[in-house]
Amino acid sequence: CQTPWAGSTPAVEHPGERETVVLLHGLGRGSLAMWLLAQRIENAGYHVERIGYSSLNVTPQEILEEVTSQIDSCCAHHQKPVHYVGHSLGGLLIRAYLQEKRPDNIGRVVLMGTPNQGTPIVDAFRDKWWMKFLGPTTSALGTENDSFPGSLEAPFYPVGVIAGVANTRRNDAWLPGPDDGLVTVEATKLEGMSDFIVIRTGHSFMRYDQEVARQTVSFLRDGRFSRQQGESRVPGGH
Repeated sequence: CQTPWAGSTPAVEHPGERETVVLLHGLGRGSLAMWLLAQRIENAGYHVERIGYSSLNVTPQEILEEVTSQIDSCCAHHQKPVHYVGHSLGGLLIRAYLQEKRPDNIGRVVLMGTPNQGTPIVDAFRDKWWMKFLGPTTSALGTENDSFPGSLEAPFYPVGVIAGVANTRRNDAWLPGPDDGLVTVEATKLEGMSDFIVIRTGHSFMRYDQEVARQTVSFLRDGRFSRQQGESRVPGGH
């Protein structure tokens, strides 16, 4: 059965008549990793395009070229708004794509666990053999000014940021403050963001979390996250 927030029936009957959501997975994953989130967004009345890409032993620019080709093929000429949802590295790729292409049909963007300011865990373990094994894109996710996140401009489109907080914290030595196991809450924040919310979930499981999906749909629909009465909001951008 459908969840209450998804609605009892899709808003429209045919994918071509729906607004599209482009969905990007994170580092070391494939498009199948986003199947449950895709299903929940589809149930809310959107048509979903899952974009898959290889991320190990390739550069961010090589990944971006692969992603750009797929998004252009599926969605560049849509008349209805095209929204974007990215988990972790997928969010950075969305930002890079939109910065380069600036499509006229852009809708709203949701970034989930995305290291918008880089992640200190890369800084701490950059010289380890296993970090080098993961390839240049992983090494480019640090906090330096010349990192991949550091190369991206502030958004010119409405963007909601979802940060996760894991149930246990064992990484204080290299992830200061609340974190989802790989990315700190502070590192997900983005100058110019429209809204921001923290959800208790780990980094990898974020894409399966029902509350993450509910908040994603809320932002796609309304341009803001859904909160209980009296719950505080975090101002965008700072």
